Amino acid sequence: MSHEEIKRYFESTPPPEQLQWKPWAKITDSKLFLESCYIGIRNFNGPPEMCPALWHLKDFYQHVKRNLSDTTKVQQE
Repeated sequence: MSHEEIKRYFESTPPPEQLQWKPWAKITDSKLFLESCYIGIRNFNGPPEMCPALWHLKDFYQHVKRNLSDTTKVQQE
């Protein structure tokens, strides 16, 4: 999935403003986090797959999707 597809996803389905992403990483402003990832990707001069900002963005996307689907399952039960 490209960063543009992830950006469109978050534009249509905004993530929670705050979330515990990893045990050592709590995001207190997800919009600011996403913007910093997009800027990092845009300014990266190497191959896109080597961009740390893209790795963070994809990992964050997977975390949000996984937790959103877990929350939806709990609400349906």
